[in-house]
Amino acid sequence: MKVVIVGGVAGGATAAARLRRLDEQAEIVVFERSGHISYANCGLPYYIGGVIEDQADLTLQTPESFFARFRVDMRVRHEVTAIHPERKAVSVKALETGETFEESYDKLILSPGARPTQPRLPGVGLGKVFTLRTVEDTFRIKDYISAHRPRSAVLAGGGFISLELAENLRELGLEVTIVQRPRQLMNPFDPDMAAFIHNEVRRHGIKLTLGRTVEGFEERGGGVDILLKDERPLHADMVVLAIGVTPDTALARDAGLKLGLKGSIVVNDRMETSVPDIYAVGDAVQVKHYVTGGDAVISLAGPANKQGRIAADNICGGDSRYQGSEGSSVIKVFGMTAAATGVNETAAKQAGLDADAVVLSPMSHAGYYPGGKLMTMKVVFEKETYRLLGAQIVGSEGVDKRIDVLATAIRAGLNATELKDLDLAYAPPYSSAKDPVNMAGFMAD
Repeated sequence: MKVVIVGGVAGGATAAARLRRLDEQAEIVVFERSGHISYANCGLPYYIGGVIEDQADLTLQTPESFFARFRVDMRVRHEVTAIHPERKAVSVKALETGETFEESYDKLILSPGARPTQPRLPGVGLGKVFTLRTVEDTFRIKDYISAHRPRSAVLAGGGFISLELAENLRELGLEVTIVQRPRQLMNPFDPDMAAFIHNEVRRHGIKLTLGRTVEGFEERGGGVDILLKDERPLHADMVVLAIGVTPDTALARDAGLKLGLKGSIVVNDRMETSVPDIYAVGDAVQVKHYVTGGDAVISLAGPANKQGRIAADNICGGDSRYQGSEGSSVIKVFGMTAAATGVNETAAKQAGLDADAVVLSPMSHAGYYPGGKLMTMKVVFEKETYRLLGAQIVGSEGVDKRIDVLATAIRAGLNATELKDLDLAYAPPYSSAKDPVNMAGFMAD
């Protein structure tokens, strides 16, 4: 059996490793357009900020190490330009030499990921306007900062990458402004919870220009003007577009695969596309949201890894199923940790769910033990059944532990009142013995 994989990183590299573990004889070829087949995408802003000092630490595997361990033919700087399902082959271009050729397959896995959303605005291609998605993007930004010593930056967009980059640029001493059309940062959070994030970034000197529409960019005075609708322009030494990502699915579209939300690839729970013997995984695919059951595009590493394993299992004769994604996430925002799972109250009501929520303010550990800090926790549930729908937490300690407990409870089908029955580890420096009882009790009332 010969399996060709388009794209590495989370989904493609995981699929390749799993295939080898399941089939020692399979021929596995991975084509990756960039120069890196497996890297720590989430660590990119921290390399720019100098928290991660060695760029080699961003690379989880090299083509050589992957081959030595798994005997997988990893070909970087190779771009798949077309899929030919009728003859089960792909067209490939070697970017360094310009050579073109075809590669046949028995099974094909698409893991093209997503590309930074780039609106068609004047000035997007200026040299001082960057995007951040790949290792190469990271090096360009890092090199620009080292060479030109900019004093100010404007980040367009208020999601994960934007906040992480804003923190790291601020720690380097830059004046940082975040501008975006929505009136709040971090879409997974309800406005009342996002307000804590707003306060934290403002407390560290980051300016927020929310509810504003960017209309273009112009070079002026050695920097960039950020043109806003019905507002005076902002000015900065550099701009980073972090508006979001769009599934990179031109290949799939041209090959006739069925597409869904935002142009994503439609797959079933076995990660099979609409074309036989072609699978798809990662940021490019449409999945079911585990809580709402609706279609969703969720660009996170965890789901991509799971999907890569599932595709490999099924190619090798198994029957693995993807049950959907809760969208669990966590982010560091200076001294704050913010985390979410499931759906927030706003999204739950938009999905037609009869949702309610409670807000609690537990201590990070037992109140009588020194050093405890308050956190704010919002838990969303269905009114009649108390089915858990989601949670958001902001605080400084213990946030990640509690969001993981709630994410697990949602996956296990526990309702809100059953949280009191959880048997969680307790010691005064780490938690409160009453955590699950308090959560369940507030909801029952």
